[in-house]
Amino acid sequence: MHIQRPTFQRPEPPAPNGAPTRLAITLGDPNGIGPEVVLKSLHDPSLMPSMTPVLIGSAHVLRVHADVLGFSDLDIHIVDEVPEEVPHGDVAVLDVAEDPEPPVMFGSITAEGGRLAMRAVERAVEACQACTVDAMVTAPISKDAVRQGGYDVPGHTEFLADKTNSPQPTMMMVAGGLRVGLVTSHTALSEVPSAVTEEAILEKLRVIDASLRDDFAIEQPKIAVFGLNPHAGEAGAFGQEEEEVIAPALRAARQEGFRVEGPMAADGFFGTQLDADHDAALAMYHDQGLVPFKALAFDHGVNYTAGLPIVRTSPDHGTAYGIAGKGMALPGSMRNAMELAVAIARHRHQQATPAT
Repeated sequence: MHIQRPTFQRPEPPAPNGAPTRLAITLGDPNGIGPEVVLKSLHDPSLMPSMTPVLIGSAHVLRVHADVLGFSDLDIHIVDEVPEEVPHGDVAVLDVAEDPEPPVMFGSITAEGGRLAMRAVERAVEACQACTVDAMVTAPISKDAVRQGGYDVPGHTEFLADKTNSPQPTMMMVAGGLRVGLVTSHTALSEVPSAVTEEAILEKLRVIDASLRDDFAIEQPKIAVFGLNPHAGEAGAFGQEEEEVIAPALRAARQEGFRVEGPMAADGFFGTQLDADHDAALAMYHDQGLVPFKALAFDHGVNYTAGLPIVRTSPDHGTAYGIAGKGMALPGSMRNAMELAVAIARHRHQQATPAT
């Protein structure tokens, strides 16, 4: 059987395995914990041999957060373009702030913070498309601040899809072998049933299957697919979507050659640890997939956007305004996002490089 896979034009493959992977790392909302977890991650010496980080945001914001953390040894090297190399021990910052000293108001939602965060994301996408970096890692943004700043987007995923002309971006949460994708992401719960269609499910399965093969080097992925209703509809007792929409989508997926199982009850899947028997799970809506994922992996999970021509990862948490500026943020999720971006960029390079 022929597996139908998404098609899009990718940038040139990244640097060979022996060279450090070039990462564009956006600082996120200046009033949240983004700059803090970036700085803490970069203080991990085990990360540096595998990557060359270029931070995108504001050098002033970075200094404010560094002062809070007591990182007095921070040597910031401001650049106008992504450099070929970054001097050892320096932190390269591509400064995109309109104001040389943008305000930092820990824990506050501001239009200035939203604009700065999104300017950084825009610049990181441009760097990926120009192949001056191999992947991008985004620190958390505030959707409210972004809206106040004049950006009419639900979140990173949709913004990146628009900038890269990607029709089927798929949010995939990753923590080791636990991977959870979504049919609908930032969609109101009342609108989810109408958005869960046969074609939507099938398209997400195509994207996830291709990503598991190309980005995670899994040769024959096995994907679990959840139902929409409690107990996966209980044979129609709690809803008809499983019988009328999801099951037909899975039959079509099997005809295309995908290894899929379902519709499955989400609570039973996680409760009985069936994730160990599957390479990924496809949830129908945001909280169905993300609530159990974050319960299991909140301090180390990664948000990966499958279905893009560029590589983008992010920590699985938000701006955490309540602890911003207190030095309390745990960097594990951001550190893992950097490591995963490096790994996926290298898998893609291996896929694109002919065997010799």
